[in-house]
Amino acid sequence: MSTPVVDVSPASNPGLTDKPDEVTKSYIMQQAMYRIKDPKASLDFYSRVLGMSLLEKYDFPDAKFTVYFLGYEDTETAPKDKKERVSWVFGCKGTLELTHNWGTESDPDFKYHTGNTDPRGYGHIGITVDDVYKACERFEKLGVEFAKKPDAGRMKGLAFIKDPDGYWIEIFDRQHLPATLA
Repeated sequence: MSTPVVDVSPASNPGLTDKPDEVTKSYIMQQAMYRIKDPKASLDFYSRVLGMSLLEKYDFPDAKFTVYFLGYEDTETAPKDKKERVSWVFGCKGTLELTHNWGTESDPDFKYHTGNTDPRGYGHIGITVDDVYKACERFEKLGVEFAKKPDAGRMKGLAFIKDPDGYWIEIFDRQHLPATLA
């Protein structure tokens, strides 16, 4: 017996438009941004633990901050020309922008609000892996902090880990998630 398809029509989802404006067809979800305390810790986590590549880095000395764009793109295919590379970066889907305000790394009391404690707000980003259980075994060996392990709680087959600033990252695979959500 197959599971019925969820009704995603505007009639069943008040507020959803029945026909997005034609001009928006080329729009993409390009980035989510986290403010980070220590770029060394965050770059290590996102590159070594999650396997992301640094797509580009932009320094803003007058404003005293740096932004790092990370993602799962092949940087070998990125243009070498600076202007072309900017265009390439901002055409990549689903990137993560890490914003570092200079000096926060040396303040032992500095901390960002992640949205997962009161007052709650922002939640998390999500990463699809090949196998959530194998990925979580690896994360444990690497000393990654968990907010939820794959078999904890009511929703099985997905996990939440924390980055160095405490932001939550949902970890799931396409094999186990349908049993949880369908």
